[in-house]
Amino acid sequence: MTPFEYVTVLISIILGLGITQIVTGVADLVHQQERVKIYWPHLLWVVIIFVLHIQEWWATFELRQFDSWRLPTFLLVVLYPINLFILARLLFPLGISNEEIDLKEFYFENFKKIFGWAIILPLLSLINNIFIIGHSFQEEIVQVLLPFILLAMIRQKTQRETLHKILAVLFLSMLIISMIVTWNSSLITK
Repeated sequence: MTPFEYVTVLISIILGLGITQIVTGVADLVHQQERVKIYWPHLLWVVIIFVLHIQEWWATFELRQFDSWRLPTFLLVVLYPINLFILARLLFPLGISNEEIDLKEFYFENFKKIFGWAIILPLLSLINNIFIIGHSFQEEIVQVLLPFILLAMIRQKTQRETLHKILAVLFLSMLIISMIVTWNSSLITK
């Protein structure tokens, strides 16, 4: 077993647990669909966090270039999947109840927690990309801007629904655009 194979086992487990949270949450909503009031911006965030899980698993392959690992480096790398797992859990109401599940109400009651944890993702990505992968700071402009956008949303005094809808569409669009832009560089070959 190579060092890469060894460290990616735990990363894959954590990412798998996050994906399980999302898939189970969606299945619970489908199972209770007669009591669920859908709110599409919330569902976009579910899609965004799901794709980020898959993208992180995919990007983990870049770590194969390291022949040796130190525990502090691994702890820094594993913080991103842990944060994704927490976000996956925050996206869904706890437990099954007999009451109506209003995802709009749930979203607006919890968006500050979700965005608070989401702020950590680009910061961890920035640190990992610069200090572990070796990217330049100029390549990380998006990771610098995202925390400020999310922090501004958390600090807003009103819950402007239009702004939340725009933000969800914007983040999903950015995710899709980043996949298109990195299409050739995200190729895994022998």
